[in-house]
Amino acid sequence: MKLTDAQVRNLTAPGKHADGGGLYVELAKAGGRYWRMKYRFGGKEKRLAFGVYPGVSLKDARELANKARKVLKSGGDPGELRKAEKIKAVHESINTLEAVARDWLTHQAGRWDAETAGRIRASLEADIFKTLGARPLASIKPGEIMAAVKKVEARGASDQAGRVLQRVKAVYRWALTHERIEANPMLDLVPSEILKPREVQHRAAMDDKELPAFLPKLAAYDGDPHTRHALRLLILTATRPGETRGARWAEFDLDAALWIIPPERMKMRNEHRVPLSHQAVEVLRSMRALSGERELVFPSPVYPSKPLSENTFNSALARMGYKNTATAHGFRALFSTVANECGWNPDVIERQLAHKEQNEIRAAYHRSTYLADRVKLMQWWADYLDGRKSGNVVKMPQRAAGCWPAPAQTLCGPHRPFKNLLRLLKRENTATVRTNQQNPISMRVAARLRTEDKVRTN
Repeated sequence: MKLTDAQVRNLTAPGKHADGGGLYVELAKAGGRYWRMKYRFGGKEKRLAFGVYPGVSLKDARELANKARKVLKSGGDPGELRKAEKIKAVHESINTLEAVARDWLTHQAGRWDAETAGRIRASLEADIFKTLGARPLASIKPGEIMAAVKKVEARGASDQAGRVLQRVKAVYRWALTHERIEANPMLDLVPSEILKPREVQHRAAMDDKELPAFLPKLAAYDGDPHTRHALRLLILTATRPGETRGARWAEFDLDAALWIIPPERMKMRNEHRVPLSHQAVEVLRSMRALSGERELVFPSPVYPSKPLSENTFNSALARMGYKNTATAHGFRALFSTVANECGWNPDVIERQLAHKEQNEIRAAYHRSTYLADRVKLMQWWADYLDGRKSGNVVKMPQRAAGCWPAPAQTLCGPHRPFKNLLRLLKRENTATVRTNQQNPISMRVAARLRTEDKVRTN
């Protein structure tokens, strides 16, 4: 005979009181009423515990018993299933999105410099952890990640939205590899199918013709001297803003005029040797009085143990009147443009910019650092900048001949006679000539030479 709620509530005799189908309530001597279910599986008698009355009512206990019977009917063991569910619950409770993401960040730390790691962590904390961080990794649906990413896009940060999506997907891939999740539900999230298409915008770069006005402004900049000197070194060395801001005194040999940036601070994770011009060495000697006792060459004026912030350079440029028209990273493009137009070897320029060789076969065999050539290039560049500041024409080295001074503002150097250039080309080997012919700048120079030759002939 089945029990009633009143009977369960008023039980006085200790022991088991059956409800049918293996379900019973056991009254303990202390008065506690415990729901149990007896069943057989694999020839063995087993028991399930469903909780304590009245926290678990008679109706609740019957529903739990019915679920257990369905498992038995399908050939499963409800006791083992419950154990697996408990293990899963514990697993999910410690494998939340934030917990796994932080483990992923720790695992990846050796691949990034401190600044990059901090930037990635901050993006996840701001855009993912606040809303989804406490949720079990396996419980989050792709649509929820998509909504979080589109929220970032909606505030006008399209680039950041794409990066956040890629980082979340990387977390899930890592979690699957390390058995923190059984399947990767984010596999089919494709940025181009979630985010709106946008026109690629390159970082704004200052034009060469703006240098005569800009360089005196930089020299007279009345902001923090760390920022002024850092900007000068950035321009003189054509390094990336992060490489300059994070510069350490231990990386410099001023007597040898050489800056050795370790792999962990480089974008391509390769050591980069930067020749220092006389002007660059002068900037660094000036900084000795300001930060010579510290590890960082350009420490933050607010937090001296940290480098200048990421926005420092562009904020300074904005103060000088170049907001949205020039960026710190753009000075690398300016250096490359002027050096190429003035006939310097493109391979030398690319090595100075620490660019990765795109042709994998050529990269495997072409490992020259061109250090001797880069020493000349960087001294020429520093002298060129001084010339642009004062309005003087900067004389080109013989090996860089081939830049014609048609636009007065480029100041590439004095006009070189056509016959001299022919002699130079004859001295070069066939392979070099072929390379120069494929270079668009060399082709333009050659066309100009042919035009000048016709003028002289006529």
